Amino acid sequence: MAILIVDDSRDEQALLSTRLRTAGYEALMVADSAEAVLGMLTQESAGQGMGDIDLILMDIMLPGVDGLEACRRIKAIERLRDIPIIVITVKTDEQALLAAFAAGAMDYIRKPVNPAELIARVASALTLKKERDTRKAREEELLMRTQELEQALREVKVLHGLIPICAKCKRVRTDNGDWQYLEEYIQAHSEAEFSHGICQVCMKEVYPGVIKD
Repeated sequence: MAILIVDDSRDEQALLSTRLRTAGYEALMVADSAEAVLGMLTQESAGQGMGDIDLILMDIMLPGVDGLEACRRIKAIERLRDIPIIVITVKTDEQALLAAFAAGAMDYIRKPVNPAELIARVASALTLKKERDTRKAREEELLMRTQELEQALREVKVLHGLIPICAKCKRVRTDNGDWQYLEEYIQAHSEAEFSHGICQVCMKEVYPGVIKD
């Protein structure tokens, strides 16, 4: 699972990368500004081969566009909306944390970063991301199956409109001008099947001695 570290300090990038690799997370990427991460994510969103990102560790204090604005811009892109973001901040007062959550962050980590807290919060975020992806995949599969069923139902053969039929022999004129027995025509244009018998009226005509008036 890929983790993107966003911090303008190379020392912080290296520290976080080392701690995450020690915990077994090998797929790591780094960016040193909000502009850089937005460019990377836009390329990913356009399918330009960067690979899926499963978690973003976002420093709030970034040069230029800060981390909170970066969160808001990421969450404004539909395809990126489900990527969890953990902000890393020295600000832990209530207003600062509320602003981070309002911007789209799912969690926060205090600076200086405690290794145990880092790994615990990262593991929790990735577990939630995996569960969400699994649920979303199931919902998409269900939607696809529903659409296939609806399409199949639309394609079920039905009879409708004016059917030209001979008044004497009861044959039906097909679209290409041929005349077809009624039962053959119905079977060709619907899902109906026939079982054959003989009615009492015909029975009297064919076997007059069997049924008495």
